[in-house]
Amino acid sequence: MPTVARVFGLSLLALSMFLYPQEVLSSAGGGLTLWWRFVLPALLPFFILSELLMAAGFVHFLGILLESFMRPVFRLPGKAAFVVAMGYTSGFPMGAVLTARLRQTGEITREEGERLLAFTNNPSPGFMFGAVASGMLGKPALGIILSGSVYLANLFVGFLFRFYRVTPGSEQPKRSPSLKRAWQEMKNAQSKDDRAFGEILGDAIKQSTTTVLMVAGFMAFFSVILGLLNIWHIPSLLAILIHSIIRIVPIPVLQAFINGLFEMTLGCQVAIQALPMLHQQVALLSLIMGWSGLSVFAQVAGFISGTDLRFSPFVIARVLHGIIALGLSQILLLIAKVPTATLSIQVPSTTVLFWNTWHLSSLVFVGLMTLLVILSMKSVARG
Repeated sequence: MPTVARVFGLSLLALSMFLYPQEVLSSAGGGLTLWWRFVLPALLPFFILSELLMAAGFVHFLGILLESFMRPVFRLPGKAAFVVAMGYTSGFPMGAVLTARLRQTGEITREEGERLLAFTNNPSPGFMFGAVASGMLGKPALGIILSGSVYLANLFVGFLFRFYRVTPGSEQPKRSPSLKRAWQEMKNAQSKDDRAFGEILGDAIKQSTTTVLMVAGFMAFFSVILGLLNIWHIPSLLAILIHSIIRIVPIPVLQAFINGLFEMTLGCQVAIQALPMLHQQVALLSLIMGWSGLSVFAQVAGFISGTDLRFSPFVIARVLHGIIALGLSQILLLIAKVPTATLSIQVPSTTVLFWNTWHLSSLVFVGLMTLLVILSMKSVARG
């Protein structure tokens, strides 16, 4: 029966693409435009950099120094700190790609991989500041509120998942950080990779480009599916059906929420149109970005398919992430003073958005790497 349903669904999708070719082209183009503006500059440079750093043994070096920090807080090895930093720098699906890599090489256990996967997937800072805060809301200052609530909520999810599948005897023995041991571990990792630097760089670019193009395909495909669903008024019908059960929630809000369940960007756009009050918009935006959408789910599922990592913990984490981010956004709004008037801003060109996104991701990367180095030095000093 699942096979029959799959064939029926794909046949219906193919027929719909023939019936609505213009809408399909428009939807696919919208998804690829978003990929070009916000995903490519946030992912490709840092994918290449992460490949080079892993080949250089930096992950092993950092792992020894940050073991005493990551184990007590998240019940993860020190190497996971690198995945956290890169995931928060570049957004989806960087966390899933690097987590799958560590699991495939046996650097982390299955349970550790599922804990790490749970809290290393966020929207990129360029998307939150550029696309949502500045572009959709016209209030750049809200980028701090949105990114703060999303990032803090994900860290809280990571802390909650430290209690996930903890069995007696699974705790690793505590070892004091050692700069000498970290350096030796890095040299050992380098000795296992006999490729020349030119070959390492070529492989990094090839692998990173393939991964980023795969993300582009996911985004275009799910943009088409959601475009077709809206042509058939499926989100509207579902919103009416849910409203008949939960009458306290208005239909436009439910429609925005349902769009966000499928695809984050369109859900954010509809949420801003559906809600008149700023705190309501920020609440629903935080919820949608914490959830991330089925398009991101499909990307993560694709990247971890070659491992034994279970997908259900990731889904549970996204539900928690969305709910906690919603609550934190309201707390941050009460603390911060955000102008209520919509700013009259000029929408930047595609080239400007590209470089702004790269710039924001670079600042986040430098900041997180600096923080990790400081934590490493403190760990060595205490040891």
